[in-house]
Amino acid sequence: MSRPEDTLPPDLFYNDVESRKYTTSSRIRSIQASMTNRALELLDLQHSSFILDVGCGSGLSGEILTNTEEVDGGPHTWVGMDISSSMLSQALERDVEGDMLLADIGQGVPFRPGSFDAAISISAIQWLCNAESTSEEDAPDRRLKRFFDGLYASLKRGGKAVCQFYPKNAAQRSMISSAAIKAGFGAGILEDDPETKNVKLYLVLTVGGGDITGTVSGLQDVDVMDARRKERQRNGTPADKQKGSKAWIMRKKAQQEAKGKVVKNSSKYTGRKRKIAF
Repeated sequence: MSRPEDTLPPDLFYNDVESRKYTTSSRIRSIQASMTNRALELLDLQHSSFILDVGCGSGLSGEILTNTEEVDGGPHTWVGMDISSSMLSQALERDVEGDMLLADIGQGVPFRPGSFDAAISISAIQWLCNAESTSEEDAPDRRLKRFFDGLYASLKRGGKAVCQFYPKNAAQRSMISSAAIKAGFGAGILEDDPETKNVKLYLVLTVGGGDITGTVSGLQDVDVMDARRKERQRNGTPADKQKGSKAWIMRKKAQQEAKGKVVKNSSKYTGRKRKIAF
C-alpha cells in the first residue's frame, strides 16, 4: 500500500473528500484517540496547560485535549495548526473548541517564544521528509530545521513535546530525530509494541535538556531508543564529553560556528596537553 505522503503534498491530498472520510472513519478516530492519549501520558502534565497541536487536522486530537482534566481539575487549552484548509473546515463544522491556524509547519512555527507549556503532534511530521518542490529551500532537511527550531522557540523552558510519527525507513527516522537534537531539544524515540506491525513511534522532546528516559520510567511495553546512553554503556564517557579533549574542543567550536561566532582555526596542537615546565 502506498503512503499518502508519497502521492501528493498534504494540502492537496487532504481535499474535501479525503478530509471528510478521515474525520468520519470510526477506525481512524479510535486510532487517533489512542495515540493522543498516549502522547498525553508521555507528556505527564500535572496541571491544565496551554498546548500546541501540530498538524491538528479536523480537531480529533483537540477534542481529547479539551476533555482531559488534569490534577488541578481543569481542561487543557489548545491551539492547532494545519496545512489543509479542508481539514480545518471539518473542524469548524464540528465546532471544536480550540483555535486553529492555516499554516505549513515546514515554514516554521509562527508563535511568540515561550508561548506553550507543551506540544503534541499525531501522524504529521513524517510529511516534512518529502520535498514540496525542487527548490533548495523546500528540501526535507531545511523544512525539518525550520519546524524544530520554531517548535523549540515556542515552548517554555522545561516544556515538552511528543510527536507520534510514521517514518518510511531508518534514514527518515534518523533525519527527524537529528533535526530535533540540532534545534536544542533533549530527545528520545520510544517504540510501543516494537517488532510488530502495529509498532508506534513517539519522539519525546524536552526543552532544557532534561533526562528524556525519566519521562517514561515505570511505563510498560516501551522500548527506549537512546543512542547516547548506549554509547556511554559501551565506551564509558564519550570522547566529545571529556572536557578538554580534542573531540570536546572540536564539538564546542562547531557549536560556536553554528551560532555565527568567530573561532580560532584548529591545528595539530588543538587539544594537546602541555608538558609541565617546572
